[in-house]
Amino acid sequence: MAATAQNPALAKAYGVKKEGFIPQYIEQEVLSWSKEKVILKMYDLFIVSAKKQDVSKMNRVLAELMSALNFDYEETATRLYRLYEYVQRLVFQKRYQDAIFIMQELRNAWNQAFEIEK
Repeated sequence: MAATAQNPALAKAYGVKKEGFIPQYIEQEVLSWSKEKVILKMYDLFIVSAKKQDVSKMNRVLAELMSALNFDYEETATRLYRLYEYVQRLVFQKRYQDAIFIMQELRNAWNQAFEIEK
């Protein structure tokens, strides 16, 4: 069941063109990640995409991050949502370095909070 729910996210993240085809080893690796690691990898994907100026992928990552926000924690989620909207505007304005800076800072903050990478 989890594999079915995460397949669209996998396809988006890896830019899989052929519908429904994700190499087994990639699927297994991603499905084994914690929620925290998935968040960090989404930030990584945004940063790499911004360096390549892949606007479509940057927007998909931002949309995924926005849809994953938990509005039970309204203040925090609202602030993150507004920050992601601002990053979307930066992408639209082709201010990729500014967008990278913000997303890198967010990634660093989450990494520190999760204590995943030392």
